[in-house]
Amino acid sequence: MDWLYGLFFSGEGTVNAVVAMSIVAVCGLAVGEIKIGAVKLGIAGPLFIGLAFGHFGLKMNMHILEFAREFGLILFVYAVGITVGPGFFQAFKKEGVLLNILAASIVIIGGVITVAIHFGFNLPLEVVVGLFSGGTTNTPSLAAGMAMLKEVNATAEQIGIPGQAYAVAYPFGVIGILLTMALIRILFRVNVEASADAWQKEQGANISAVETMSIDVSNARVSGQAFCDLPTVQSHSVVVSRVMHSGTQHVAESDERIAVGDTILAVGSRSKLVELRDALGSEAVVNLQTVPSPIRKQQFVVTRSQVLGKHMDQSMLHGVIITRLTRAGIELVQNPNMKLQFGDQLTCVGTEEQLDRLAKVLGNEVKALQHTQMIPIFLGIFLGVVLGAVPFFVPGLPAAIKLGSAGGPVVVAILLSRIGHIGPLVWHMPPATTNALREFGITMFMCCVGIYAGKSFIGTLVHGDGLLWMACATLITFVPIFVVGVIGRLVFKINYLTLCGVLAGSMTDPPALAFANALSPSDAQATSYAAVYPLTMCLRILTPQIILAAFWVMA
Repeated sequence: MDWLYGLFFSGEGTVNAVVAMSIVAVCGLAVGEIKIGAVKLGIAGPLFIGLAFGHFGLKMNMHILEFAREFGLILFVYAVGITVGPGFFQAFKKEGVLLNILAASIVIIGGVITVAIHFGFNLPLEVVVGLFSGGTTNTPSLAAGMAMLKEVNATAEQIGIPGQAYAVAYPFGVIGILLTMALIRILFRVNVEASADAWQKEQGANISAVETMSIDVSNARVSGQAFCDLPTVQSHSVVVSRVMHSGTQHVAESDERIAVGDTILAVGSRSKLVELRDALGSEAVVNLQTVPSPIRKQQFVVTRSQVLGKHMDQSMLHGVIITRLTRAGIELVQNPNMKLQFGDQLTCVGTEEQLDRLAKVLGNEVKALQHTQMIPIFLGIFLGVVLGAVPFFVPGLPAAIKLGSAGGPVVVAILLSRIGHIGPLVWHMPPATTNALREFGITMFMCCVGIYAGKSFIGTLVHGDGLLWMACATLITFVPIFVVGVIGRLVFKINYLTLCGVLAGSMTDPPALAFANALSPSDAQATSYAAVYPLTMCLRILTPQIILAAFWVMA
């Protein structure tokens, strides 16, 4: 039976490493799915199971462990960057600016408290960095801190300590934000249903659905004008897609002249359609879409690399009119200034022959949306690792800092997903691929962290400073979110459900979002969570690196 013992406890060889990670991953993921109320450990399950197995003697070769840990981290943060990249810059528009400021304040206050704990309780930096990550349930932050410790030539023992501190701090990190949401609700006597209704009314006032309207032209004053000269068409608020002249329909042309007696079909928001109707005549009794004609409406998906990044000009459209563009689930009125992106869904109007020609131009290969291009993935990872290794000189710091294996890939992924494509290379990954890459990477990372830290975790908790660590983690968790939550509600009058989404997003905490979603079926929580998640994730990754780099250069 020596072979069986060696398979699990020898700590040497590739087979031992695969067996160790696999058994920890299987057990950890299973435990992570167990719910207690609305909360479950989720991806933290492999960490705690790894700690348990590590405590009872499960080992891995250190070189293999370090590779698996770093590669898992790179896969995870790269997938996160690809996911949040398209909406990263959009999040700063309108009310998103305030929400992001509040979320960023939570991270900054937490960082300040972490530094204060280092001085006040004389705890080592590797401990407080782990407490910062665990107290905010942010695994990439833990990974970034451990990567930075490696960059500053910390010992293997020091690199393992943040994982122990993270595990000690994690429980209140999960519970603390849930208690804060409940406490704010009690303090301000919030009516959740009223908050949901208020948010829904606000969204209805801000978002205009795209509609169609058939209009009879009866105003002689506009007769002879070109459609493109009408204010609503000129501002790209409305698209005129069809014209029925003398009982025959045809696709509208931008320079076509308006004639009294014609009936047109226009696409746009209700208010803009009414404005166009008042300028031309009256709403038609008949809907042109129901009148038999050679004109067809069809939806196409942009998948051909040759058209990516190009404007939708008439030379490319073969006489077809594009009435709507759906991108990231949002339906918009077609605007010729927009550049085509991979996966855009276009609603087009034209004859069958014209539509067939346009389909070839756009690609319209639905299967391509589910195809994973491997070259862009590995190229992006390569560029991310290179960027992470580049030293940056920050004014005031006597030595350079690096983004590391946690920061470099996420920054590159955000930029590449925002760009969308470079030539034939498309930085689009199907959701299933992105999710698999993210979950596989973080599972590898958590398994390795748990296995390594497990050998000394129990001793630290029972015989060391475990209770002090828990108390300090409570401060890091509770103070920032409670202070900012009260300010957001009291000063800025932010909707309670929106505020819950901001608090959950500031901690990048899916269990907290699940708890907030359980309060109401409203989309307010998820919307604000998504709005602040990209910036918060980047700040969570950078904060421990900045803390460690600053103290390292001052040492």
